[in-house]
Amino acid sequence: MINRIRDIRLQKGLTLADVAAACRPVTTAQTIGRLETGMRNLSLVWMNRIAQALGVDPESLLRSEASEPVMVVALLSEGGAESPRLRREALLPSDLAADLPWMVMEVEATCGEYRTGDQVWLRQTPLHEASRLLNRDVLAPLPGGRFAFGRLIEGGGDALVLLPPISGQPPVPVEHPQWLAVADMLVRKL
Repeated sequence: MINRIRDIRLQKGLTLADVAAACRPVTTAQTIGRLETGMRNLSLVWMNRIAQALGVDPESLLRSEASEPVMVVALLSEGGAESPRLRREALLPSDLAADLPWMVMEVEATCGEYRTGDQVWLRQTPLHEASRLLNRDVLAPLPGGRFAFGRLIEGGGDALVLLPPISGQPPVPVEHPQWLAVADMLVRKL
């Protein structure tokens, strides 16, 4: 088995020292580097410690040698497309965060910024954190198996107000939602 510690760490924008400091108990950047490169054996204890520090499931740290990973082949910046300095694996959203559950909303018809065929990956978020999600797109359940989706313009307590993605529609009040999911990633086929 090949470990994916470096790929996950780089995808999350963390240094070796960041991961080492987030481990419990704290370890050294050198130890994390050795575990990443395979110079040190990745035991179950280390897998659990590093997974917790990275905020992922321990299983996501490993991949089978039989499956070929999807690689990041280019980086796009103001200067155009360039080769990445380090070889790294592209990761699925579900591999990046295990702390909060994911859900997906498919767009059936173009609505504002969202196009037909888009997938909106949402992360379920505790209701008490609604105030920090102001001006983010969220999904909330309504009675009768329906949903409200839009920009959170008021949130706190037991009531939310969402501005739908189609212009000209009135804000939607949502009282006592059971849960809230924030749009975290858009997957769009070209």
